[in-house]
Amino acid sequence: MTDVELGSLDEIPVGEGRTFAVDGTQIAVFRLRDGSLRALDAVCPHRGGPLADGLADERVVVCPLHGHTFDLCSGTEANGAELSVRSYPVTEVDGTVRISR
Repeated sequence: MTDVELGSLDEIPVGEGRTFAVDGTQIAVFRLRDGSLRALDAVCPHRGGPLADGLADERVVVCPLHGHTFDLCSGTEANGAELSVRSYPVTEVDGTVRISR
């Protein structure tokens, strides 16, 4: 695995997600209310919805277009649909967000 620096933690407000581009892949990083970070592919496989714009809690994010719900740790669709997105290990080091690919 390779670590990739995405940007500043300050770019992601608490309770929200932001999309970062990495080698042609869109990755959504969520800064949860408890301060922890989660990272998933940023595009919903159903119809291309922007997952970083979805509502997220400590467990899931809901696609803003059609309501598909993805587990923030595993990327699996939480309601049993045969959809999933890739999840990424994500950390913050000295104020910088990093993922492992």
